[in-house]
Amino acid sequence: MKKFVILSIALLFGLIGSVSAQTLSPLGIWTNAEKKATFEIYKCGDKLCGRIVTLTIPNDPKTGKPKVDTMNPDPKLRTRPRLGMVFMSGFEYDENNKWDDGKIYDPESGKTYSCYMKMENANSMEVKGYIGFSLIGKSQAWTRVK
Repeated sequence: MKKFVILSIALLFGLIGSVSAQTLSPLGIWTNAEKKATFEIYKCGDKLCGRIVTLTIPNDPKTGKPKVDTMNPDPKLRTRPRLGMVFMSGFEYDENNKWDDGKIYDPESGKTYSCYMKMENANSMEVKGYIGFSLIGKSQAWTRVK
C-alpha cells in the first residue's frame, strides 16, 4: 500500500509538471501599448506571421484616404494599404514560450528588423525588434485583445 501511495504522488507531480510546461500560444489578436492598431498572429505554413487587422486612425489625415505604405524602401510597395498588411513573418518556436528568427516591418519608418516574440502569460507578450543581436533593440509589451 505504501508503494502505491508513493507511486500515486509521483504520478500526480509528474502530471502537474507537464501541465505547467505547456506552451502558451501567441495565436490571436493583439495590440501594443500605443493602441494605434490591432494585429493578428496566425500560422503561415509551419511558422507564424502577423498582419494589421485594425487601425485606430485608418485614413491619412492629409488626404482622407486609407493609409498606405508610403515609407517602404521599394517604390512599388508604397501604394499598398496598411490595413491587412503582413508585417511579421518567419517566426519559429524556440523554447520557453519564445518564437524567434522572425522579421518585423515598421510601416512608419519603412525599416525591417529581426524579431522575437516571448509570451509572458496567456494575455501578454514581449515583442522585440533588433538589428544584429537581440541584446540591443526595442521591446514592446503587447496585450491580447479579447
